[in-house]
Amino acid sequence: LNLNSHHIQQEIFKNQIEASIPLKKQLWQQTIIEKITNQGQLLQRITKDKNTFEFLAAKVLSGDTSNMEGVAAQFYWKNFPFPNQEKEGIKRERYGDYPNNFLNYGYAILRAATARALSGSGLLNTLGIHHKSKYNAFALADDIMEPFRPVVDEKVFELMQKYDEQELNTVLKSELLQILTRTVYFKDEKSPLMVGLQKTASSLQQCFTGNRKKIKYPKLWSLTDTE
Repeated sequence: LNLNSHHIQQEIFKNQIEASIPLKKQLWQQTIIEKITNQGQLLQRITKDKNTFEFLAAKVLSGDTSNMEGVAAQFYWKNFPFPNQEKEGIKRERYGDYPNNFLNYGYAILRAATARALSGSGLLNTLGIHHKSKYNAFALADDIMEPFRPVVDEKVFELMQKYDEQELNTVLKSELLQILTRTVYFKDEKSPLMVGLQKTASSLQQCFTGNRKKIKYPKLWSLTDTE
């Protein structure tokens, strides 16, 4: 995570530090709309049932002041049909039981890749647009990874169908690592997730410099993908 990874590093830091509260609230609104939309799409792909996530995404305000993220998350985890569980859904916890250990490992991979992409675009991971704990050195990575989380959820769902194992081992870890090479889709192109994160990070940097109004988040699934 270099602090000299961009040729106008000081200027980028300055723009990020001086970003206005309204700008950060708008960027967080965009991020949560993408996250809720992706959660709804994944849930629909797995359950084959329509859901209300598009409606929830449409209700996200600047800064997500009405906490639509929390409303969507509660419904999402309650209705996520993990295989071989006594009931549908799980209690999502950082230190919770299986499959939380799988999810947490996948999110750690995603967080690290997001942090690298942001650093590569000259941004300070410590300064988030929403997350701001003084103990969190990766607040911006935690912000920007949010819409990508369903990639991990989908992979864990597949692993639970494929293996009976409930503890992480080398094979499972290596399978979770494959999320970084799975394809994501932009308007005119597709790319591996790692490259997609770089495009997203670059667009965020341009939002701070005033050259863009929106973060460039990819679609996680192709419109023609019927799997």
